[in-house]
Amino acid sequence: MPPLLEARNLRKIYHGGGLFASAATETVAVEDFSMSVSDETPSFVTVAGESGSGKTTIAHLLLGLPAPTDGNIMYRGEDLRTLKGDGLHSFRKDVQAIFQDPFEVYNPFYRIDRILTTPIRKFKLADSKTEALALAAAALETVGLRPDETLGRYPHQLSGGQRQRITIARALLLKPRLIIADEPVSMVDASLRATILESLHNLHSTFGISLIYITHDLTTAYQITDTLVVLYRGTIAEAGPVEDVIRHPQHPYTRELIGSIPAPDPARGWLDEEIGGKENGDDAGGGCRYAGRCAEVMQRCRSQMPALFQTDARRTCACFLHEESPALEQGHDLTRILAARSTP
Repeated sequence: MPPLLEARNLRKIYHGGGLFASAATETVAVEDFSMSVSDETPSFVTVAGESGSGKTTIAHLLLGLPAPTDGNIMYRGEDLRTLKGDGLHSFRKDVQAIFQDPFEVYNPFYRIDRILTTPIRKFKLADSKTEALALAAAALETVGLRPDETLGRYPHQLSGGQRQRITIARALLLKPRLIIADEPVSMVDASLRATILESLHNLHSTFGISLIYITHDLTTAYQITDTLVVLYRGTIAEAGPVEDVIRHPQHPYTRELIGSIPAPDPARGWLDEEIGGKENGDDAGGGCRYAGRCAEVMQRCRSQMPALFQTDARRTCACFLHEESPALEQGHDLTRILAARSTP
């Protein structure tokens, strides 16, 4: 059986300079990104990295919003760019999105009910208005909202956290197989983040929905996810079980990312460890994109891009420090590796 959703060697280039753009104005946002989501076993994967690492571009590519420059997005074995009719309808039902900004999703002229009743009507989930309102109310209760305090209101009458939970309820209405959540808690109060993250985790654990969680925040990833993929400037730096990656990072960039997290006690580093990189100038073209910042840079790093090495049964790292490990071939199935069981 083919995966529910599969990304094959994605590459996305953006051009600047308007009508007179040239190769010199190209920005490679994503380079050789591959992963898949099983149609049988629910998974919870976090794609993490700093601003500009390509996280949101990957989320949009997986949703079919822009087409990749190279590579393919496959939905149940069919290229997303060729989907039409029933196939496209199924994709839009099976793969739902939760975006970063809970303020821009809503039309201020319509009551909040509309964001819930519209998908019910379009996907013919109810036979009557009464049944539609009952479905909407049940979805709201699932994410911790009281229907009598939510339905009938306008967006400005609700908090950012309430609005974000309503978008989660909307996604849940369609009983999707996969939810792609792009920075879903970055624009809500810290006091509400735990509630929203708990709602997402419940979708996975209770309803068997796969999630791809896009974030720059490793602390939230550590709390709710199973697998962590770390991006740096559009390429995978490291991937593996979240506990292993956070506690025993293998890539210098992952160590820097972890070391940059502020500790509650200034005298104590996160996970009792202080890790940091340093600036070594600009990275050279054709080499490792992290070379200019890497504290362990070697000469070859500036001229040659490292492969993605499989350092363990369920871990990969794109760094020459691990070149004694086998390199993954072009078109590798990263998700299969991450899902494999470690042998005793």
